[in-house]
Amino acid sequence: MIKILVVEDEQSLLEIIQFNLELEGYSVTTVNNGREALKIKDQLSQYDLVILDVMLPEVSGLDICRVYREVSSVPIIFVSAKGNTIDRIAGLKLGANDYLSKPFDLEEFILRCSILVQPMKKQAVVPSEIRIGNCRVLPASFEVENLVSGEKQELSKREMELIQLFYARKDEVVSRDEILNTLWTNDQFPTGRTIDNYILSFRKIFEEDPKNPQFFHSIRGVGYKFTIPD
Repeated sequence: MIKILVVEDEQSLLEIIQFNLELEGYSVTTVNNGREALKIKDQLSQYDLVILDVMLPEVSGLDICRVYREVSSVPIIFVSAKGNTIDRIAGLKLGANDYLSKPFDLEEFILRCSILVQPMKKQAVVPSEIRIGNCRVLPASFEVENLVSGEKQELSKREMELIQLFYARKDEVVSRDEILNTLWTNDQFPTGRTIDNYILSFRKIFEEDPKNPQFFHSIRGVGYKFTIPD
């Protein structure tokens, strides 16, 4: 289930946001104080989206965003009664993904939330078994079985996460930045080369001819595309 953190001190608006997000099937946690929101910074990995008011008691939403961005790349939407261009730019410069001025249209708000959590939704839909050529990937046991030779080998947690992400986005070009933002946190200091090394490993496991891949394709200057030929 997609989990959303809502930080808003206006109780009536907080209740409306929570009610409508839960109607969409999201799990919602609410906080109405800036200082309390700061205490959650070490728990951000459990959330898929943060809705953050700018004007909060004790600690401003801008300061909270700055702290959150030091530890997480979780998508953030600012909501604020201050909607001029300067305020929007200030919020986006701090790393927010979107900015909505109050009062806002609820349908538009839900749509913007949906857009930001869509990659998480796609990643969550993973079958119990993934077939890649002559291999069978078993996410539950972190194993790959070669159906021709019968050989099995274990994958790391990160390798399995990457395969699940590629499978959920098969036939789509996925950028290196998107992969890094989805699977790594800011304190892990990965690079595009990190992903390249994983792809080289996948080609050795799954491709009959790693130099002419059928499944894991490099898209120069962008990222990768995973395909399963008919």
